[in-house]
Amino acid sequence: MFKLSRKTITSIFLIAFLALLVSFFSPFFKNSAQKTFKPHLTLIDLIKRECGGMIFYHRNMVDSGRLKYETENLRRRLFDLREVEQENIRLKNLLNFKQKSPYRLVSARVIARSPDSWSSSVTIDKGRYNGIRRGMAVINPNGLLGRVIESSEATSKVLLINDPSQGVSSIVQRSRQEGLVSGSLGGNLIMRYLPIDAQITEGDIIITSELSQVYPKGLLVGKVISIGKEFSGLSRYAVVRPAVDLSSIEEVLVIIP
Repeated sequence: MFKLSRKTITSIFLIAFLALLVSFFSPFFKNSAQKTFKPHLTLIDLIKRECGGMIFYHRNMVDSGRLKYETENLRRRLFDLREVEQENIRLKNLLNFKQKSPYRLVSARVIARSPDSWSSSVTIDKGRYNGIRRGMAVINPNGLLGRVIESSEATSKVLLINDPSQGVSSIVQRSRQEGLVSGSLGGNLIMRYLPIDAQITEGDIIITSELSQVYPKGLLVGKVISIGKEFSGLSRYAVVRPAVDLSSIEEVLVIIP
């Protein structure tokens, strides 16, 4: 039978006693260590938190800049797509009108507008090379625009009907009353030389007459928005809103005789 020596038994009891002692005092040492090192641990946590915040701030700033750049790109692309869509709609309407029109038409783009405050003219990107000559009428699907007053090999200048020097022989579509439509300093047109008893009312449609030597008969000029008497009291005039928004035209059609 195996027997333990006195030295071995003593060692076992000593180890057991030390283990019990450590077990008894360990909470005390733990709390003391926490109290001793807690300020240092708190400072380390603070530094870690601040460093992490700086890192995340920089990363978020970079992400924010990237997202802003991508958003601007998408916004520009959306704007370009809308422009293309609007242009396609206009060109489609222009083509449909051109195919149905009884006139021989040449389509052109507006590439410049007169800077003069007293005149209304635009420059188009077609000229003599395309068969365009001085005096030809210019329209779009909505109505009359004006006439060509200058023509070079590749461009032409168009005087719009709202220019004060412009005059268009016209009639009231309903009553066939004749008059002369000219431009004004404002955006509207003035139909003059109407008899005092002229059959004309607000809302009447004004079209070109057969007396015009420049414009074909029946082109839409605009709509009457008000009527007044001349200073002499012997005749009347009518204010006509153009059928076309002359300030925003981008494509035109030139009538080739």
